[in-house]
Amino acid sequence: MKAVICGANGAMGKLICGILGEEVVGKVSIDGENGVPKTFDELGAVKADVVVDFSHHTAISGVLDYAKKIGAAAVIGTTGHTEEEKALIYAAAREIPVFFSGNMSLGIAVLCRLAKEAAKYFPDADIEIVEAHHNRKVDAPSGTALMLFNAVKEVRPNAWANCGRSGECKRTKDEIGISALRMGTVVGVHEVILHTGTQQLTLKHEAVTRAMLADGAVDAARFMLGKPVGLYNMESILEK
Repeated sequence: MKAVICGANGAMGKLICGILGEEVVGKVSIDGENGVPKTFDELGAVKADVVVDFSHHTAISGVLDYAKKIGAAAVIGTTGHTEEEKALIYAAAREIPVFFSGNMSLGIAVLCRLAKEAAKYFPDADIEIVEAHHNRKVDAPSGTALMLFNAVKEVRPNAWANCGRSGECKRTKDEIGISALRMGTVVGVHEVILHTGTQQLTLKHEAVTRAMLADGAVDAARFMLGKPVGLYNMESILEK
């Protein structure tokens, strides 16, 4: 596999570059440190199978344009995309293979599946999603929390996300609360709590190191080799 890494000087970018080694044929990072090009124009066109993005959600247009230019698949590992930016991703998936996930962990993919199953078996349960991350994380709620919400919404189509309750806000029947904690060096903790009034079920995933996400991104990149045009995610890997 030949890969271009966008955000190569970031924490995740460095981990992915370390795993892939000589399979990395191009790097881009906005800081331009370590001799890494700041832009795709500086990098120039290279032969690559996949462009892996762990930069910032605002860079998505350039990432997708570059992947289309060199005929590569795109693996999008950034989170916090606006609706307009998501629209760009969905549009690009009609031209190239695109892997887009709010979390690159296989464990989170399993958690999403379990949360959906639990919501199906307990249709009247109150559901809360709680996520915790380090104090430098920019977006809230996390992309992973939204993945969990969307998984539950598949079996509860009327569900709506109440992100960070405040003031007078008596719980409504269809709401799913999402709470975001930001503290210290927490890598990532996600819980889905279902309460029926007589029993409580808690599903939890805890990331021990960022290496988990780097491994998942590499797995996603390898998964995309030879894939036809379309939109893929971690659920696609579970179903392979």
